[in-house]
Amino acid sequence: MTRAFLVVMDSCGIGGAPDADRFFNGATPDTGANTLGHIALACAAGRADHGRAGPFHVPTLAALGLGDAIRLASGLDAGLPPATAGLWGAATETSPGKDTPSGHWEIAGVPVPWDWHHFADTDPAIPDALLALIRDAANTTGTLCNAHASGTQVIADHGEAHMRTGWPIVYTSADSVLQIAAHEETFGLNRLLDLCATIAPAFHARRVGRVIARPFTGEPGAFTRTANRHDYAIAPPAPTLLDWAHAAGRSTFALGKIGDIFSMRGISDHRKGSDAALMTHLGDLIDTAPDGALTFANLVEFDSNFGHRRDLAGYARALEWFDAELARLLPRLRPGDMMLITADHGNDPTWTGTDHTRERAPVLIAGRGTGEIGQVAFADIGASVAHHLGLTERGAGESFL
Repeated sequence: MTRAFLVVMDSCGIGGAPDADRFFNGATPDTGANTLGHIALACAAGRADHGRAGPFHVPTLAALGLGDAIRLASGLDAGLPPATAGLWGAATETSPGKDTPSGHWEIAGVPVPWDWHHFADTDPAIPDALLALIRDAANTTGTLCNAHASGTQVIADHGEAHMRTGWPIVYTSADSVLQIAAHEETFGLNRLLDLCATIAPAFHARRVGRVIARPFTGEPGAFTRTANRHDYAIAPPAPTLLDWAHAAGRSTFALGKIGDIFSMRGISDHRKGSDAALMTHLGDLIDTAPDGALTFANLVEFDSNFGHRRDLAGYARALEWFDAELARLLPRLRPGDMMLITADHGNDPTWTGTDHTRERAPVLIAGRGTGEIGQVAFADIGASVAHHLGLTERGAGESFL
């Protein structure tokens, strides 16, 4: 029996989305954004030499077809060598969003059937009726911020007042999210998690995709977000790849944010941690996961640490680190295994603004031969993983295998 490892490089888009003109960073449409392509060009031009130097060095991803996929998606020649070791293509999303749940659900066979609710980029951003729910659940007389904000800047700006008053820091972004930041010691981590869990159903009822707990520690002037983030996401509207596999009696392993994104549905075992820890978990599962198992991983730090912060060199360093880790993992796959590497949206660090960018995603496959699969749909990824595992469900997609 075969196994499948589905790895989402969060935000690693490759440009070319046909509807990018409908999605914006501020007043600028996402037309022309190309996360991995622009990183490769910037490295070649010497514009990403902080902590690294020279051309973009991702030989493992290139051998699987990354450069070919970028060219197929957007027409851009990123200067990477051609594929020699994998199947490759480019996937296009149909869901009306460039956010994490939209991308992941569609990858898992379920395009989003509704328009998400987004809070306007105004001050205040969140209506008082909803803030009242937060105040009541937190048992406080007020909240702080209530605007579109950067997650790191918001704790720098409001962390001291939060520690003094005990009021939660409430903010949002261009995504369909409500985020609440609170200090792990003075406010309490469990109190923050309970607060977000309590209010999440009311926000989900309004089609807000996620309520995100954003704990931090430290003192004024030196606050740091912790790894104890938790996303309370609205449940997928139909069974996904994880559900299909679980219902067929297969072991399903969720790494990183996958458990949050899919509301723990169809998941046998859930493991969290930094991207470095998740790669260790992925290696462990390559060595130990039983026949027929599905491992579904999300590596979020490309997005959270580098894309939103428009940290070009940091993003390049992270990709080169991932490539080196991947080179150590791929030889450990068993005969019959498949590893499929893709992305859920873009977050071009060369782009204006701080929000995601609407892009196609790479589809890079080890263990199923070599060659081009062409332009496919996000939902075709889930259908193809199901086909590889011998599952009967296919969702909205068609297998390209």
